[in-house]
Amino acid sequence: MNSLDLLGNRGGSKGDCNMRSGAKQGCGVGHSHSALVAALLALAGLTGRASAADAERERILEQLNLDIYGFVQMDMIYDFNRVDPDWNDTLRPSKIPNVNGEFGDDGETIFSVRQTRMGLKGDIPTELGGIKTWFEWELYGVGSDAGQTTFRLRHAWGEFGGWGAGQTWSLFMDENTFPNTIDYWGPNGMVFYRNIQLRHTWQLGEAGSRFAVALERPGTSVDTGEFRNLSPAFADNVQGRDQYPDLTAQYRSVHDWGHWQVAGILRRVGFETKGTPGNDPSDDLWGGGINLSTVFHPPFFGSRDQIKLQLAYGEAIGFYMNDGGIDLAPESGNAQQVELLGFLAYWDHYWNDKWSTSAGWSIMQMDTTDQQLDDEFKEGQYANLNLLYAPVDPFLTGVELVWGRREDKNGETNDDSRVQFSMKYKFQL
Repeated sequence: MNSLDLLGNRGGSKGDCNMRSGAKQGCGVGHSHSALVAALLALAGLTGRASAADAERERILEQLNLDIYGFVQMDMIYDFNRVDPDWNDTLRPSKIPNVNGEFGDDGETIFSVRQTRMGLKGDIPTELGGIKTWFEWELYGVGSDAGQTTFRLRHAWGEFGGWGAGQTWSLFMDENTFPNTIDYWGPNGMVFYRNIQLRHTWQLGEAGSRFAVALERPGTSVDTGEFRNLSPAFADNVQGRDQYPDLTAQYRSVHDWGHWQVAGILRRVGFETKGTPGNDPSDDLWGGGINLSTVFHPPFFGSRDQIKLQLAYGEAIGFYMNDGGIDLAPESGNAQQVELLGFLAYWDHYWNDKWSTSAGWSIMQMDTTDQQLDDEFKEGQYANLNLLYAPVDPFLTGVELVWGRREDKNGETNDDSRVQFSMKYKFQL
Protein backbone atom coordinates (compact mmCIF):
# COMPACT_ATOMS: atom_id res chain seq x y z
CA MET A 1 0.00 0.00 0.00
CA ASN A 2 1.27 3.43 -0.88
CA SER A 3 1.96 5.39 2.29
CA LEU A 4 0.84 8.48 0.44
CA ASP A 5 -2.61 6.95 0.27
CA LEU A 6 -2.51 5.91 3.93
CA LEU A 7 -1.72 9.29 5.38
CA GLY A 8 -2.49 11.67 2.59
CA ASN A 9 0.61 13.74 3.35
CA ARG A 10 1.45 14.16 -0.30
CA GLY A 11 -0.95 12.11 -2.35
CA GLY A 12 -4.57 11.13 -2.30
CA SER A 13 -6.26 9.64 0.74
CA LYS A 14 -6.44 5.90 1.30
CA GLY A 15 -8.56 4.13 -1.27
CA ASP A 16 -8.35 6.80 -3.97
CA CYS A 17 -8.80 5.61 -7.55
CA ASN A 18 -5.54 5.06 -9.41
CA MET A 19 -5.15 7.80 -12.03
CA ARG A 20 -2.92 5.82 -14.36
CA SER A 21 -4.40 5.31 -17.78
CA GLY A 22 -6.09 1.98 -17.99
CA ALA A 23 -6.09 1.31 -14.24
CA LYS A 24 -9.62 1.11 -12.90
CA GLN A 25 -10.14 0.72 -9.16
CA GLY A 26 -13.31 -0.20 -7.31
CA CYS A 27 -14.44 3.35 -6.59
CA GLY A 28 -17.80 3.08 -8.35
CA VAL A 29 -20.51 5.61 -7.77
CA GLY A 30 -23.04 3.15 -6.34
CA HIS A 31 -26.72 3.93 -5.70
CA SER A 32 -26.20 6.88 -3.35
CA HIS A 33 -23.58 8.41 -5.63
CA SER A 34 -25.83 7.97 -8.67
CA ALA A 35 -28.58 9.80 -6.85
CA LEU A 36 -26.17 12.59 -5.92
CA VAL A 37 -24.90 12.99 -9.48
CA ALA A 38 -28.45 12.81 -10.89
CA ALA A 39 -29.53 15.56 -8.50
CA LEU A 40 -26.60 17.73 -9.57
CA LEU A 41 -27.47 17.20 -13.23
CA ALA A 42 -31.10 18.06 -12.52
CA LEU A 43 -30.06 21.29 -10.78
CA ALA A 44 -27.99 22.11 -13.85
CA GLY A 45 -31.05 21.66 -16.02
CA LEU A 46 -29.62 18.63 -17.78
CA THR A 47 -32.53 16.28 -17.04
CA GLY A 48 -36.05 16.66 -18.32
CA ARG A 49 -37.92 15.26 -21.27
CA ALA A 50 -37.35 11.62 -22.08
CA SER A 51 -35.08 11.48 -25.11
CA ALA A 52 -32.12 9.65 -26.54
CA ALA A 53 -29.86 12.17 -24.81
CA ASP A 54 -31.54 11.41 -21.48
CA ALA A 55 -31.04 7.71 -22.02
CA GLU A 56 -27.37 8.28 -22.81
CA ARG A 57 -26.93 10.33 -19.64
CA GLU A 58 -28.62 7.59 -17.66
CA ARG A 59 -26.27 5.01 -19.17
CA ILE A 60 -23.27 7.15 -18.21
CA LEU A 61 -24.60 7.51 -14.66
CA GLU A 62 -24.92 3.74 -14.42
CA GLN A 63 -21.23 3.32 -15.28
CA LEU A 64 -19.75 6.47 -13.76
CA ASN A 65 -17.04 6.07 -11.13
CA LEU A 66 -16.93 9.02 -8.74
CA ASP A 67 -14.78 9.21 -5.64
CA ILE A 68 -15.23 12.07 -3.16
CA TYR A 69 -12.65 11.89 -0.41
CA GLY A 70 -10.67 13.91 2.09
CA PHE A 71 -9.70 14.31 5.70
CA VAL A 72 -9.56 16.76 8.56
CA GLN A 73 -6.20 16.83 10.33
CA MET A 74 -5.04 18.66 13.43
CA ASP A 75 -1.32 18.95 14.17
CA MET A 76 0.00 19.95 17.58
CA ILE A 77 3.73 20.65 17.55
CA TYR A 78 6.34 21.62 20.09
CA ASP A 79 9.44 23.08 18.45
CA PHE A 80 12.47 22.97 20.74
CA ASN A 81 14.11 25.66 18.62
CA ARG A 82 12.57 28.11 16.11
CA VAL A 83 12.12 28.34 12.34
CA ASP A 84 10.75 30.92 9.92
CA PRO A 85 7.25 31.66 11.31
CA ASP A 86 5.67 31.32 7.87
CA TRP A 87 6.76 27.67 7.92
CA ASN A 88 6.59 26.80 11.62
CA ASP A 89 4.00 24.01 11.26
CA THR A 90 6.44 21.90 9.23
CA LEU A 91 10.21 21.42 9.24
CA ARG A 92 12.17 22.54 6.20
CA PRO A 93 15.94 22.67 6.78
CA SER A 94 16.23 25.70 4.48
CA LYS A 95 13.90 27.62 6.84
CA ILE A 96 16.05 27.01 9.92
CA PRO A 97 17.72 30.33 10.82
CA ASN A 98 21.43 30.69 10.25
CA VAL A 99 21.62 33.03 13.26
CA ASN A 100 20.42 31.84 16.66
CA GLY A 101 17.52 33.91 17.91
CA GLU A 102 16.65 35.33 14.47
CA PHE A 103 13.01 34.31 14.93
CA GLY A 104 12.88 34.57 18.72
CA ASP A 105 13.88 32.53 21.77
CA ASP A 106 13.93 28.74 21.56
CA GLY A 107 10.69 26.90 22.23
CA GLU A 108 7.33 27.31 20.48
CA THR A 109 3.95 25.54 20.53
CA ILE A 110 2.13 25.40 17.21
CA PHE A 111 -1.39 24.23 16.30
CA SER A 112 -2.39 23.75 12.67
CA VAL A 113 -5.19 22.35 10.48
CA ARG A 114 -3.47 23.25 7.21
CA GLN A 115 -3.02 19.63 6.11
CA THR A 116 -6.82 19.26 5.85
CA ARG A 117 -7.73 18.16 2.34
CA MET A 118 -10.57 17.33 -0.06
CA GLY A 119 -10.63 15.85 -3.53
CA LEU A 120 -12.71 14.31 -6.30
CA LYS A 121 -11.77 11.68 -8.85
CA GLY A 122 -13.95 10.65 -11.74
CA ASP A 123 -13.91 8.08 -14.52
CA ILE A 124 -16.47 8.63 -17.29
CA PRO A 125 -16.78 5.80 -19.85
CA THR A 126 -17.00 6.56 -23.56
CA GLU A 127 -16.91 4.43 -26.69
CA LEU A 128 -13.24 5.47 -27.08
CA GLY A 129 -12.22 4.69 -23.50
CA GLY A 130 -12.51 6.23 -20.08
CA ILE A 131 -11.97 9.92 -19.33
CA LYS A 132 -10.29 10.28 -15.94
CA THR A 133 -10.27 13.48 -13.91
CA TRP A 134 -8.70 14.47 -10.59
CA PHE A 135 -9.36 17.65 -8.64
CA GLU A 136 -7.79 18.08 -5.19
CA TRP A 137 -7.06 20.96 -2.85
CA GLU A 138 -5.81 21.59 0.70
CA LEU A 139 -5.42 24.46 3.17
CA TYR A 140 -1.62 24.87 3.12
CA GLY A 141 -0.74 28.31 1.78
CA VAL A 142 2.60 28.78 0.02
CA GLY A 143 4.20 31.55 -2.03
CA SER A 144 2.46 34.85 -1.32
CA ASP A 145 0.10 32.89 0.98
CA ALA A 146 2.93 31.32 3.03
CA GLY A 147 1.90 30.97 6.66
CA GLN A 148 -1.81 31.25 5.85
CA THR A 149 -4.57 28.69 6.26
CA THR A 150 -6.10 29.07 2.81
CA PHE A 151 -7.19 27.00 -0.17
CA ARG A 152 -4.35 25.69 -2.32
CA LEU A 153 -4.73 23.67 -5.52
CA ARG A 154 -2.87 20.36 -5.54
CA HIS A 155 -4.18 18.49 -8.58
CA ALA A 156 -6.29 19.57 -11.58
CA TRP A 157 -5.71 16.70 -13.98
CA GLY A 158 -7.38 14.83 -16.81
CA GLU A 159 -6.49 11.73 -18.87
CA PHE A 160 -7.93 10.29 -22.05
CA GLY A 161 -6.41 7.83 -24.51
CA GLY A 162 -2.95 7.94 -22.96
CA TRP A 163 -2.82 11.74 -23.02
CA GLY A 164 -2.85 13.69 -19.79
CA ALA A 165 -3.04 17.45 -19.20
CA GLY A 166 -3.24 19.74 -16.20
CA GLN A 167 -1.41 19.89 -12.88
CA THR A 168 -0.18 16.77 -11.10
CA TRP A 169 3.05 15.01 -10.08
CA SER A 170 6.03 15.84 -12.25
CA LEU A 171 7.38 12.92 -14.25
CA PHE A 172 10.80 13.69 -12.76
CA MET A 173 9.62 12.50 -9.33
CA ASP A 174 8.52 9.22 -7.76
CA GLU A 175 5.60 10.10 -5.50
CA ASN A 176 5.62 6.63 -3.95
CA THR A 177 8.93 7.30 -2.16
CA PHE A 178 7.21 9.74 0.22
CA PRO A 179 7.34 8.02 3.63
CA ASN A 180 4.55 7.23 6.07
CA THR A 181 5.17 10.37 8.15
CA ILE A 182 2.92 13.07 9.58
CA ASP A 183 5.17 16.12 9.17
CA TYR A 184 3.76 17.93 6.16
CA TRP A 185 6.73 18.85 4.00
CA GLY A 186 8.69 15.60 4.22
CA PRO A 187 12.21 14.59 3.12
CA ASN A 188 14.14 17.60 1.83
CA GLY A 189 16.29 15.52 -0.54
CA MET A 190 13.29 14.19 -2.43
CA VAL A 191 12.43 15.30 -5.96
CA PHE A 192 8.93 16.59 -5.28
CA TYR A 193 6.88 18.93 -7.44
CA ARG A 194 3.33 19.11 -8.76
CA ASN A 195 3.62 20.80 -12.12
CA ILE A 196 1.41 21.86 -15.03
CA GLN A 197 2.21 19.61 -17.97
CA LEU A 198 1.17 17.87 -21.18
CA ARG A 199 1.98 14.16 -20.95
CA HIS A 200 1.69 10.95 -22.92
CA THR A 201 1.89 7.55 -21.20
CA TRP A 202 2.42 4.11 -22.70
CA GLN A 203 1.25 1.25 -20.48
CA LEU A 204 3.62 -1.74 -20.63
CA GLY A 205 1.80 -4.90 -19.61
CA GLU A 206 -0.78 -5.72 -16.97
CA ALA A 207 1.38 -5.17 -13.86
CA GLY A 208 1.48 -1.39 -14.19
CA SER A 209 4.86 -0.83 -15.81
CA ARG A 210 4.89 2.29 -17.98
CA PHE A 211 6.89 4.80 -19.97
CA ALA A 212 5.90 8.46 -20.19
CA VAL A 213 7.17 11.75 -21.56
CA ALA A 214 5.96 15.27 -20.81
CA LEU A 215 6.43 18.94 -21.51
CA GLU A 216 6.29 20.74 -18.17
CA ARG A 217 5.98 24.34 -17.03
CA PRO A 218 9.49 25.78 -16.58
CA GLY A 219 10.80 27.83 -13.68
CA THR A 220 14.28 29.12 -12.86
CA SER A 221 15.53 30.00 -9.38
CA VAL A 222 18.32 32.58 -9.62
CA ASP A 223 20.68 33.64 -6.81
CA THR A 224 22.45 36.95 -7.49
CA GLY A 225 24.99 36.29 -4.74
CA GLU A 226 27.52 39.09 -4.10
CA PHE A 227 25.66 41.41 -6.48
CA ARG A 228 22.95 41.81 -3.86
CA ASN A 229 25.48 43.70 -1.75
CA LEU A 230 27.33 45.44 -4.58
CA SER A 231 24.18 46.74 -6.31
CA PRO A 232 20.85 45.91 -4.66
CA ALA A 233 18.91 47.75 -7.37
CA PHE A 234 20.59 45.68 -10.08
CA ALA A 235 20.02 42.43 -8.18
CA ASP A 236 16.32 43.27 -7.71
CA ASN A 237 15.90 43.49 -11.47
CA VAL A 238 17.43 40.11 -12.22
CA GLN A 239 14.81 37.46 -12.94
CA GLY A 240 14.64 33.94 -14.30
CA ARG A 241 14.08 33.51 -18.03
CA ASP A 242 11.93 30.54 -19.04
CA GLN A 243 11.77 30.51 -22.84
CA TYR A 244 11.14 26.81 -23.40
CA PRO A 245 9.23 24.04 -21.57
CA ASP A 246 11.06 21.43 -19.53
CA LEU A 247 11.26 17.97 -21.09
CA THR A 248 10.78 15.06 -18.67
CA ALA A 249 10.64 11.30 -19.13
CA GLN A 250 10.00 8.38 -16.79
CA TYR A 251 10.22 4.60 -16.96
CA ARG A 252 8.72 2.50 -14.16
CA SER A 253 9.05 -1.28 -13.87
CA VAL A 254 6.47 -2.88 -11.54
CA HIS A 255 6.90 -6.31 -9.91
CA ASP A 256 5.41 -8.36 -7.09
CA TRP A 257 8.16 -7.12 -4.76
CA GLY A 258 7.62 -3.44 -5.59
CA HIS A 259 8.95 -1.20 -8.34
CA TRP A 260 12.02 0.60 -9.61
CA GLN A 261 12.02 3.79 -11.61
CA VAL A 262 14.37 5.98 -13.61
CA ALA A 263 13.40 9.53 -14.56
CA GLY A 264 15.22 12.29 -16.40
CA ILE A 265 14.85 15.96 -17.16
CA LEU A 266 16.31 18.34 -19.76
CA ARG A 267 15.93 22.10 -19.25
CA ARG A 268 16.94 25.40 -20.79
CA VAL A 269 17.38 27.83 -17.89
CA GLY A 270 18.34 31.47 -18.03
CA PHE A 271 18.22 34.92 -16.52
CA GLU A 272 17.72 38.48 -17.72
CA THR A 273 17.85 41.97 -16.25
CA LYS A 274 14.68 44.04 -16.42
CA GLY A 275 14.86 47.67 -17.51
CA THR A 276 18.27 47.59 -19.18
CA PRO A 277 19.12 47.87 -22.89
CA GLY A 278 18.49 44.47 -24.38
CA ASN A 279 17.65 43.20 -20.87
CA ASP A 280 21.36 42.54 -20.39
CA PRO A 281 23.18 41.03 -18.62
CA SER A 282 21.39 37.86 -19.65
CA ASP A 283 22.26 34.28 -20.45
CA ASP A 284 20.72 30.88 -21.22
CA LEU A 285 22.25 27.55 -20.20
CA TRP A 286 21.38 23.87 -20.36
CA GLY A 287 20.40 21.98 -17.23
CA GLY A 288 19.28 18.45 -16.53
CA GLY A 289 19.41 15.51 -14.20
CA ILE A 290 18.50 11.94 -13.38
CA ASN A 291 16.41 10.50 -10.56
CA LEU A 292 16.70 6.82 -9.56
CA SER A 293 14.22 5.36 -7.09
CA THR A 294 12.75 2.15 -5.78
CA VAL A 295 10.09 0.98 -3.32
CA PHE A 296 10.21 -2.67 -2.28
CA HIS A 297 8.95 -5.08 0.37
CA PRO A 298 11.89 -6.22 2.54
CA PRO A 299 12.19 -10.00 3.01
CA PHE A 300 11.11 -11.61 6.30
CA PHE A 301 8.65 -8.81 7.08
CA GLY A 302 4.98 -8.30 6.33
CA SER A 303 3.74 -7.48 2.85
CA ARG A 304 2.85 -3.94 3.95
CA ASP A 305 6.43 -3.07 4.96
CA GLN A 306 8.28 -0.91 2.44
CA ILE A 307 11.84 0.28 1.96
CA LYS A 308 11.98 3.55 0.03
CA LEU A 309 15.14 4.84 -1.67
CA GLN A 310 15.81 7.74 -4.01
CA LEU A 311 18.99 9.27 -5.46
CA ALA A 312 18.85 12.35 -7.67
CA TYR A 313 21.67 14.31 -9.28
CA GLY A 314 21.85 17.10 -11.79
CA GLU A 315 22.58 20.70 -12.69
CA ALA A 316 19.90 23.39 -12.41
CA ILE A 317 17.27 20.98 -11.00
CA GLY A 318 16.67 22.87 -7.73
CA PHE A 319 13.25 24.01 -9.00
CA TYR A 320 12.04 20.40 -8.65
CA MET A 321 13.44 19.63 -5.18
CA ASN A 322 11.17 19.34 -2.15
CA ASP A 323 13.03 21.93 -0.08
CA GLY A 324 13.84 24.23 -2.93
CA GLY A 325 17.27 24.87 -4.37
CA ILE A 326 19.10 27.25 -6.67
CA ASP A 327 19.31 26.70 -10.43
CA LEU A 328 21.69 29.51 -11.40
CA ALA A 329 24.28 31.43 -9.37
CA PRO A 330 27.22 33.74 -10.17
CA GLU A 331 30.63 32.16 -10.76
CA SER A 332 33.58 34.35 -11.79
CA GLY A 333 31.24 37.00 -13.14
CA ASN A 334 29.11 34.61 -15.18
CA ALA A 335 25.98 32.58 -14.51
CA GLN A 336 26.67 28.97 -13.55
CA GLN A 337 24.35 25.98 -13.24
CA VAL A 338 24.32 24.79 -9.62
CA GLU A 339 25.04 21.08 -9.11
CA LEU A 340 22.71 19.33 -6.69
CA LEU A 341 22.47 15.91 -5.03
CA GLY A 342 19.36 14.61 -3.26
CA PHE A 343 18.97 11.35 -1.34
CA LEU A 344 16.45 9.67 0.93
CA ALA A 345 16.19 6.29 2.69
CA TYR A 346 13.09 5.33 4.71
CA TRP A 347 11.52 2.22 6.16
CA ASP A 348 7.76 2.05 6.71
CA HIS A 349 7.21 -0.81 9.17
CA TYR A 350 3.83 -2.20 10.28
CA TRP A 351 3.88 -3.82 13.70
CA ASN A 352 0.34 -5.12 13.12
CA ASP A 353 -2.91 -3.95 11.51
CA LYS A 354 -3.17 -0.95 13.83
CA TRP A 355 0.37 0.17 14.71
CA SER A 356 3.11 1.37 12.38
CA THR A 357 6.46 3.17 12.44
CA SER A 358 8.35 5.11 9.80
CA ALA A 359 12.03 5.95 10.21
CA GLY A 360 14.51 7.47 7.83
CA TRP A 361 16.90 10.20 6.75
CA SER A 362 17.30 12.54 3.81
CA ILE A 363 19.90 15.00 2.56
CA MET A 364 20.19 17.66 -0.13
CA GLN A 365 23.57 19.13 -1.08
CA MET A 366 24.31 22.00 -3.44
CA ASP A 367 27.71 22.83 -4.89
CA THR A 368 27.67 26.55 -4.09
CA THR A 369 29.60 28.91 -6.38
CA ASP A 370 32.45 31.29 -5.53
CA GLN A 371 30.29 34.43 -5.77
CA GLN A 372 27.39 33.26 -3.63
CA LEU A 373 27.26 34.82 -0.18
CA ASP A 374 28.85 33.03 2.76
CA ASP A 375 25.49 32.59 4.50
CA GLU A 376 23.84 31.01 1.45
CA PHE A 377 22.11 27.69 2.18
CA LYS A 378 24.30 24.81 1.00
CA GLU A 379 23.14 21.57 2.64
CA GLY A 380 20.09 20.34 4.52
CA GLN A 381 19.52 17.13 6.45
CA TYR A 382 16.20 15.79 7.69
CA ALA A 383 15.11 12.74 9.74
CA ASN A 384 11.90 11.29 11.27
CA LEU A 385 10.87 8.59 13.72
CA ASN A 386 7.21 8.01 14.54
CA LEU A 387 4.66 5.70 16.09
CA LEU A 388 1.20 5.78 14.49
CA TYR A 389 -2.05 4.15 15.57
CA ALA A 390 -5.12 3.49 13.40
CA PRO A 391 -7.77 1.67 15.50
CA VAL A 392 -10.21 1.95 12.58
CA ASP A 393 -9.55 2.77 8.95
CA PRO A 394 -11.01 6.33 8.90
CA PHE A 395 -9.02 7.51 11.95
CA LEU A 396 -5.31 7.88 12.58
CA THR A 397 -3.27 9.40 15.36
CA GLY A 398 0.35 9.32 16.40
CA VAL A 399 3.47 11.08 17.54
CA GLU A 400 6.59 11.88 15.54
CA LEU A 401 10.07 13.15 16.28
CA VAL A 402 11.51 15.36 13.54
CA TRP A 403 15.06 16.68 13.24
CA GLY A 404 16.65 18.98 10.70
CA ARG A 405 20.02 20.62 10.11
CA ARG A 406 21.03 23.56 7.94
CA GLU A 407 24.58 24.14 6.73
CA ASP A 408 25.64 27.30 4.89
CA LYS A 409 28.43 27.92 2.40
CA ASN A 410 30.74 29.13 5.19
CA GLY A 411 30.32 25.86 7.10
CA GLU A 412 28.10 27.30 9.84
CA THR A 413 25.36 24.88 10.97
CA ASN A 414 22.15 25.15 12.93
CA ASP A 415 19.73 22.41 14.05
CA ASP A 416 16.05 22.19 14.84
CA SER A 417 14.18 19.43 16.70
CA ARG A 418 10.47 19.05 17.32
CA VAL A 419 7.80 16.61 18.38
CA GLN A 420 4.47 16.45 16.56
CA PHE A 421 1.17 14.90 17.63
CA SER A 422 -1.55 14.57 15.00
CA MET A 423 -5.17 13.41 14.78
CA LYS A 424 -6.71 12.66 11.41
CA TYR A 425 -10.34 11.95 10.46
CA LYS A 426 -10.88 10.63 6.95
CA PHE A 427 -14.01 10.43 4.83
CA GLN A 428 -14.82 8.86 1.51
CA LEU A 429 -18.12 8.82 -0.40
